[in-house]
Amino acid sequence: MFELFPGNYVWNLSINIALNSGAQLNELVDACRPIIPLATSGDAGTEAYLAAFEGLGDRISELAAEDLANGRTLSAATKYERAATYYITGERMQRVGYEPRVAVYQKMLDAFALFMKYGEQPVERVEIAFDGSSFPALFYRAPNAGPKTPVIVHFNGLDSTKEMMWGSPLRIEFAKRGISTLMVDHPGTGEALRLRGQKAIVESERWGSACIDYLETRDDVDLERIGILGWSLGGYYAPRAAAFEKRFALCVAMGANYNWGELQAKRAKREGENPVPHYWEHVEWVWGKPTFEEFMRFAPQVSLEGVVEQITVPLLVTHGANDRQIPLEYAHQQFDAAINSPKRELHIFTEREGGVEHVGGDNILPAASFIPDWVAESF
Repeated sequence: MFELFPGNYVWNLSINIALNSGAQLNELVDACRPIIPLATSGDAGTEAYLAAFEGLGDRISELAAEDLANGRTLSAATKYERAATYYITGERMQRVGYEPRVAVYQKMLDAFALFMKYGEQPVERVEIAFDGSSFPALFYRAPNAGPKTPVIVHFNGLDSTKEMMWGSPLRIEFAKRGISTLMVDHPGTGEALRLRGQKAIVESERWGSACIDYLETRDDVDLERIGILGWSLGGYYAPRAAAFEKRFALCVAMGANYNWGELQAKRAKREGENPVPHYWEHVEWVWGKPTFEEFMRFAPQVSLEGVVEQITVPLLVTHGANDRQIPLEYAHQQFDAAINSPKRELHIFTEREGGVEHVGGDNILPAASFIPDWVAESF
């Protein structure tokens, strides 16, 4: 993994995710160089991290606006897309309640909306009806795929967003194989959490079912070929949804979060790395738990023990050989337990392939080709 910040796994993972999502190396390094000495300074450093990425996003957005003024809409769209990546890279690292993150998140949404307006991409923002309200998603239709396309429903992890999923090459590789993607800010993530106060729930099949209900309203979807993919904590959400929502035709767990509740006890003992600073505040926010003690009493419910046995569709489990967040043993446990899947596969990404860190944080390209190949073959 590219480690610009010596000894700071969380910051290094974050910039690697940005690079996997369309950030430009020189822009990123230039913005981060002044804050390298702050990488070990706690909250003050994290706040400086936000300022660095907000400043970078602002500069790229200003350049985009100049392109628009000159009628160069496609150039502007490319810059707005990249600016959105920079804004979310800084925002997602901040503590709950840190007021400046609110404005930066809105800048990200605004930049992404301008990208969608001018980018001439086959993507639309949609609303998924859920529990008397709704949560937002991006539907990317595979170009030239025919009148009805298979679809992958892409679930978030603990701290990602639909715009980060957009930046990933996964949707592009799926589209090359004629598969569309529904990228979802489900409860507990992204816009659903930040702007609508929708907390995560254990029963991810509830919002998984809502996604299929939405797809059934479209006339351009092959309803017999709807699959689900989740990365990071989505490696819990997606298998859970596939186990209980039988309309899903296949499932991919990108990062085998087999027993996330047990993992919290390990993290409390400082075993393994955290994905974001202020980790305990973040998980309490996501799950709607007011205290650390209440969260820890709740956490054992977030487990796939006794759940993956109920998956009756093809299942792919992928994991990085050097994942510092989720133990590799969980990948084997998840695969071994899926005894009723008619086609199950476990793939561990090694140094030879690349993508050995958490969810391909060091290099997502190996997963972004292997997974769509497997999905296309399984459909």
